[in-house]
Amino acid sequence: GIHDNSIIVIHRLKEPRDGKIAVCVINSEYTLKRLKVEKDCIWLMPENEDFQPILVTESDDFIIWGMVTFNLNSH
Repeated sequence: GIHDNSIIVIHRLKEPRDGKIAVCVINSEYTLKRLKVEKDCIWLMPENEDFQPILVTESDDFIIWGMVTFNLNSH
């Protein structure tokens, strides 16, 4: 799991894939979410159950900034 003090490694050129964690920018806000790629939509799925999934729509300003390739948790 990725926690508040985790160090993550982001690969900017790695191909986004369903089920992988990505750094995304949606409407000028950065977020770290698991991608759920469906036939005609993308969901940004939170790992924290206190947050709701985000459906990316055509009206959103959205980019996948990079893919998480490694995380290091500090205790």
